[in-house]
Amino acid sequence: MKIAELNKLPADQARGLLVDCCGSSKWVNEMIARRPFKSRDAVLKSADETLDILEREDWLEAFSHHPRIGEKSGDKPQGERGSAWSSTEQSGIDPSAANVQEQIAAANAEYERRFGYIYIVCASGRSADEMLTIARERLKNDPEKELKVAAKEQRKITRLRLEKLLDAA
Repeated sequence: MKIAELNKLPADQARGLLVDCCGSSKWVNEMIARRPFKSRDAVLKSADETLDILEREDWLEAFSHHPRIGEKSGDKPQGERGSAWSSTEQSGIDPSAANVQEQIAAANAEYERRFGYIYIVCASGRSADEMLTIARERLKNDPEKELKVAAKEQRKITRLRLEKLLDAA
């Protein structure tokens, strides 16, 4: 998508595209308000600046739009584009490796019990074993530190998806 196209879209249509990049309503609304963008760099800079002002509730809302690692849908449904991106990002999960899937499901459940939200990791390019190892390490974090780590992962996902949106023909 070209920047000019994003700028010209009615707010509700732009909102539908941006929510697939980051599920925080505050982030989406701020990005809509910052239009028109002059360049790709301006979009990416605005995205980062807006992520800087998110609070705990905003991060949790963003996390809720993602499927658990190894699953296909999150608590809040994504659009087709977001679902396709999630599938591609989680392509390192081998459906035939049932043992690893069971371990990831157990780590997901333990993570949610400990922190109160899904285990979120930028899965793009990572294997199931890597994501499992990362989950186990992050379970050692205290809740305050873990929210910061999860937010950093959400930032990576948002950036990756925003770049995909801007690169889409």
